[in-house]
Amino acid sequence: MKPIQIKTFMATAIITLFLGACSNVLEEEPRSIYTPDYFKTEKGVVGGLTSMYAHLRYIYGQGYYYNTTETGTDEATYAQSADANFKDMDLSGVGSITPSSSRADALWQPAFININTASGIIENATAIGTVSNAMIAEARFFRAFDYFLLVQTFGGVPLDLGAGELKFNTSPSRFSVRNTVPQVYTKAIFPDLVTSVNDLPDVGRVKGGVTKTAARLYLAKAYLTYAWWLKNPNNIPTYPETTRVDPDGHDAAWYFQKAYDVAAAGIDSHGSFALQPTYYDVNLGSNDRNSEILLYADHTEKSEFYNASSLTFSNGNAPENFAVWMMTPNYTVIRSSGVSSVQREAEQHLGRPFIRMCPTIGAIANTFADKTNDSRYDGTFTTVYRGNWNKAGITTPTLNNANGLPVAPGGAVLSFLNTENPAIVYAAGNGPEGGAVGAGVLPGRSDFVIAPSGISRIIYPGLWKLGTYRTDNGTGLGSPNGASTRPYNIAKLSELYLIAAEANVMGAAPQGGKSARELVNVLRARAGKWRFDNNGNVAKSVDNSAAMTAATPAVIDINYILAERSREYYGEGYRWYDLLRTQKWTELSSSYQICGPAYGNHTPLTVARDIKPYHYLRPIPQVQFDAMIMTASEKAAYQNPGY
Repeated sequence: MKPIQIKTFMATAIITLFLGACSNVLEEEPRSIYTPDYFKTEKGVVGGLTSMYAHLRYIYGQGYYYNTTETGTDEATYAQSADANFKDMDLSGVGSITPSSSRADALWQPAFININTASGIIENATAIGTVSNAMIAEARFFRAFDYFLLVQTFGGVPLDLGAGELKFNTSPSRFSVRNTVPQVYTKAIFPDLVTSVNDLPDVGRVKGGVTKTAARLYLAKAYLTYAWWLKNPNNIPTYPETTRVDPDGHDAAWYFQKAYDVAAAGIDSHGSFALQPTYYDVNLGSNDRNSEILLYADHTEKSEFYNASSLTFSNGNAPENFAVWMMTPNYTVIRSSGVSSVQREAEQHLGRPFIRMCPTIGAIANTFADKTNDSRYDGTFTTVYRGNWNKAGITTPTLNNANGLPVAPGGAVLSFLNTENPAIVYAAGNGPEGGAVGAGVLPGRSDFVIAPSGISRIIYPGLWKLGTYRTDNGTGLGSPNGASTRPYNIAKLSELYLIAAEANVMGAAPQGGKSARELVNVLRARAGKWRFDNNGNVAKSVDNSAAMTAATPAVIDINYILAERSREYYGEGYRWYDLLRTQKWTELSSSYQICGPAYGNHTPLTVARDIKPYHYLRPIPQVQFDAMIMTASEKAAYQNPGY
């Protein structure tokens, strides 16, 4: 079956939160609005479902929403070219999060539009004899999916969009009331996901379509997140204010067990999905849409229309996939013999540099401490930048590089070392002796080098796993200024193992062979298997599984689970939500190390963050208040405290 191909417009109906917010339906005949009668036709249901897959592209791959999920965590900070959107999220004294600057609007608007579309299908499609329960379950999945994202990000959110709780709304309204967190989970998220697990097929209706396994993953994760919310170990405030009592009478332990049981069921019965044999294969561009990926926001290089953006140039707007630009350094500044030796190329190690975000030194040095046995560092970052000037039409066969030694096309020009090396001699500033980027040299090496402690806000390893992949470059540099045409991976089968492991650590009783350590070791064993040295650019058949599993602690705690999650999903938009759920954000991210913003800065600086309890919720976006006619006191009560 062909991948889903979705047109560029987003389906919408008029809802409480966005008076008159209309755009076109994702189907053959663009529409300005959905009506109940439309959803009583099979064509209408299919069109509505198609728009639900399309709405993912307005959230995932959107660089500013991506920023809100990573910047300010132990994984990432702002980089040299960051604007206020990125500095604000860092909470390190260079900005502050406000309803206008948080850019959480990139989630709020498309999520509520999609929720209303889903309700339209759920209410009306049962009248059509040719529409199966499985198709309606797709709508239920996406309604729960969006509410789950919203409740994690903002706290309690409205279930009534103008026509009643979880009802399809077609009448404009300028008033809104937020439900509490328990109400959102128990009235919307859990019932919809339970039905989705029961009614969705093992194999998607279309390629990339949601399945029983995807529903199990999100149900397990929702149970896990709600269990933490009930437990509230660090007394983080919630909003709207409510007691942390489950309306159905269950406690946190009950929900941790439910999370474990559902995740374990997903591991045992995963349909057509399977873990990839190596970590490198999970994120390899030529292996996109592989068997490990449960859900993705799709794109294509075959058609600008279906890709929803230009294939040659992008301005960085949704629904384009441009998140990876944010953590790509300006490697094109590197010079060898005065020549730009690493040209901008539409290739997974390279791509378009925006220099808005960068990894922290702690992420490089500590999270990925084992770079020898564990393949995940090599399968996450670009740590070697290779010469490609020949693809730009420069015919010089070799250029002088570090130590005046020659380097040929394909040779290493700049390398980020795996370990510290006191013999490195760094250049000051951006002179030629440091490759114009203030890099260092080691005796006998033709590549410039930088140690883990020397990464800075301006020169750092890029994010290979999300990197550009094109098949239409020919022998040249391709179109590196176009947005990524790769799917943005949203959910992976591997997460079921870590959800179950986390629930077990929190007290859930394990099934045979599925203790936290055994579950984590499934992924650690896979991480020890190498088939290719990504940054060495050479085949590597090595199995370090035994060493990896032996190194796993006998007793695993939450911090270890979080470290494994970072090794497995670094830079994919998981981290802020992981730290919120476990209430470890302050503990793990209140300070970080990074070198300064100028070339030649290689002295680590320790930066403090001021993470307040109220920051555990993002502010309701300003666009929401602009759309409502309510009194000043009503609007103040609607906003999360602290903002």
